[in-house]
Amino acid sequence: MTRKEMTRRALLQGSAALGFMTSLPFSFAGAASYGEGTGQTAGPAQDAAKHLAGPNPLTPPATGAIPVAFPISDGAVVIDFCGPYEVLRGVTGLDGNSAFQLYLVADKIAPIKCSGEMLVMPNYTLENAPAPKVIVIPAQNGASEAMIRWIRASTKATDVTMSVCTGAFVLAQTGLLSGKAATTHHYAYADLALQYPNIQVMRGYRFVEEGKIATAGGLTSGMDLALRLVERYYRREKALDTADNLEYQGKGWMDSSGAANQIYAKAPTGTVCVICGMPVDPKTALNSAYQGHVYYFCSQGHKDTFHAAPEKAIQMAASQ
Repeated sequence: MTRKEMTRRALLQGSAALGFMTSLPFSFAGAASYGEGTGQTAGPAQDAAKHLAGPNPLTPPATGAIPVAFPISDGAVVIDFCGPYEVLRGVTGLDGNSAFQLYLVADKIAPIKCSGEMLVMPNYTLENAPAPKVIVIPAQNGASEAMIRWIRASTKATDVTMSVCTGAFVLAQTGLLSGKAATTHHYAYADLALQYPNIQVMRGYRFVEEGKIATAGGLTSGMDLALRLVERYYRREKALDTADNLEYQGKGWMDSSGAANQIYAKAPTGTVCVICGMPVDPKTALNSAYQGHVYYFCSQGHKDTFHAAPEKAIQMAASQ
């Protein structure tokens, strides 16, 4: 296994969204409670105009900062929350002061072990955090029922509630993605569609906006969605200035239509995990024979996911 493959596998397997045992209560059986849907994934070539980012401006306060909460738990992927955090940190508001009040929220005030063994101390608990106008949900593997309830309740008063990477699974657990279009990390498209068949999974999109709900693709896509947030509050020039200050050359925040992430809309080739499409070595990968065909898996969790509903998994893989 190459270092690159190990990094990819650690990223996805470290997320509660992709850990079968963690997500089981919200898996195939639980997905039906969120509503009916096709569970099909969509790509940029399909008619998805209503899901694309448009002007859709937000109104910033004349004075004071916009409170932005980052709910995190064990396994939170650092770039998923630190990327958007740094984008928003340098923005000035209409009064010349910091435009955003940024804070980390967790179940309790204690060090949280994030990706790469980084320890992070939250600023507030779910009980005493300021009411947010923006919520940013990173990939993580310890989101509690209390956190799910907090996100759901707080979103009633937010301007934007957004997820980054497989943080989309945490957002899906709240029910706030029910009947909506969404995206996630490209290795998690099929998993999201399988677990939540009423979500229209948009393949190859840098981010997707649905009113106050927004989802970003993998990792660095969260920075693009944060820049898009700056644009919505403070218009294009401020977002351009922010990107320039960061020496950020990506242009995906200007257009979520799929052009920036087109490569991820392509179906995986070679020997891949039937659930996520991650390349695997057929000599060493977990596998199962089903109806005369051998299927390969990147992890035990994805093997379990397959066996929970093999026909659905095969149909999903064939549609990609």
